[in-house]
Amino acid sequence: MSSPPAPGPISARSRRRRRRTSDPAPGWASLPEDLVGVVASRLLAGGDLLDYVRFRAVCAGWRSGTASPRGRGVADPRFHPRRWMMLPEGHCLHPGHPDLRGHARFLNLDTGAMVRARAPLLGEHCVIDSVDGLLLLLRDPDQDGAVRLLHPFTGDAVELPPLGTLLPQLASRLPMCPAPYMITRLARVVCASVSFTAGAIAITLWLDEVARVAFAASHDRQWNVSSWEYPMICSSLSFQGKLYMMGNPDSCYDSAHEVLQIDPPVRDGAGTGDLVLPPPKLIAAIPVHKLVHPYSLVECGSEILVLGRNDLSGPLDLILKLADLVLQRFMPIRSIKGHTLFVEERSITVSSKVLSTVKGDNVVYGHSDSGPPYLAQYHLNSGSVSPAIDDCSLYGNAQGLIFRRNAPVIGAPED
Repeated sequence: MSSPPAPGPISARSRRRRRRTSDPAPGWASLPEDLVGVVASRLLAGGDLLDYVRFRAVCAGWRSGTASPRGRGVADPRFHPRRWMMLPEGHCLHPGHPDLRGHARFLNLDTGAMVRARAPLLGEHCVIDSVDGLLLLLRDPDQDGAVRLLHPFTGDAVELPPLGTLLPQLASRLPMCPAPYMITRLARVVCASVSFTAGAIAITLWLDEVARVAFAASHDRQWNVSSWEYPMICSSLSFQGKLYMMGNPDSCYDSAHEVLQIDPPVRDGAGTGDLVLPPPKLIAAIPVHKLVHPYSLVECGSEILVLGRNDLSGPLDLILKLADLVLQRFMPIRSIKGHTLFVEERSITVSSKVLSTVKGDNVVYGHSDSGPPYLAQYHLNSGSVSPAIDDCSLYGNAQGLIFRRNAPVIGAPED
């Protein structure tokens, strides 16, 4: 009687398969609910809403154990798409153009990720500002100036009082023309901040046209206007629910430049329930001999930077931290952690990961010396200035600042 054949060698693949089938450890879908909540909160704390949306989409357990952004995208600050910026399409395709079929492209300023999202409201509204990634929309054209605050990824929108309610209060400061034209002029340069108290959304608007601040809550019927004005503002910035403004009370620049902080409106303590805007706080005074020409306030990470120059025809070469200026320390910085600052009427900070043609630690701005104005970049490390884009990029088919053009389409997050 022959003996049974000796068993052959067991392959590594077979051993892995055996361990996999006999492993009693639960799968990722069986993570405890409290641990799912910890991971979700850390994703939201990281600042990228889409990472959180993708996490919820992995399985039904993770989705049921975390809050859906839909329905609370505006009211809950955790779900604001803070570092996402809507991109223009070029070729005369303004946001809301029929050829875009209700979509718009958005760029993450930290990672360079790009997505296309449905934004049908852009078909009948124009964007007058963006705060924490939310879009402040004005219906165009509209006799009353209807205003909405839109979350571009969830589609949630909050109705705000019409801008037309400001006209009786500001008529003496605006040209005599039909109401829609006055509303358009009023909304031409706006800086908005948003705060959240007692379940209500309060919004504050710096109106550059009239040098006043308007404020209202989401359930109010009309805007209120500040009793004070500050006409010599050169830059305004929304940061962490507050407005910051830089200017000089003296048109001849004989006195120190000022940085003001405007806190969110609060409810009147007298029992009326009306919103009251606190007076502006002077938080920093910058002597003229330290900074002759202030230019812009820019958010960079968790800091506010003050940009300027001492020679009007020279480069934008002075960058100071507002936190230092508050302490009366005047120390220009030479590094912004590899970021690039784009400085103009609206200033942004972009990570070096986003741009393939621009290295970090630069300031890109409109520069004019002895020749025609051009888009320049100031290099903090070397102190040199060079063109940010060339003539081919300006007038030819090539793009000067290269972004990845194709982008996935996203819809509103599932419940």
